Amino acid sequence: MKLEFLFIPTSDLKASLALYRDSLGFSEQWREGDTTVALGLPGSDVQIMLDTHDSSAPVAPVFVVESVEAFHAARPETLAVVEEPAEIPGGFQATYRDPGGATLIVMDQSTDQTAS
Repeated sequence: MKLEFLFIPTSDLKASLALYRDSLGFSEQWREGDTTVALGLPGSDVQIMLDTHDSSAPVAPVFVVESVEAFHAARPETLAVVEEPAEIPGGFQATYRDPGGATLIVMDQSTDQTAS
């Protein structure tokens, strides 16, 4: 399990990019259309992922695992399922809530032919 992203929902991608990329100097790594942009943090392998799909969603860490299906089957009982594993571009994703109420997202890149 590796922390890959910090998911940050936004209602205004342009304004968020102006802050994180243009003012704070984060570097744009990739985009998915006009709704999602990943930015690299200086001095870190972790990226932030700005996303407009649901601006009311909580900020959450995104962990990459080899298989979401295997993680889900073996998940600790203390992780409550918020969203069952579902297909996303390049793999699968599931969302959980920890015992303290924090949200965490687990994803894999099992169907991404370009993933290394």
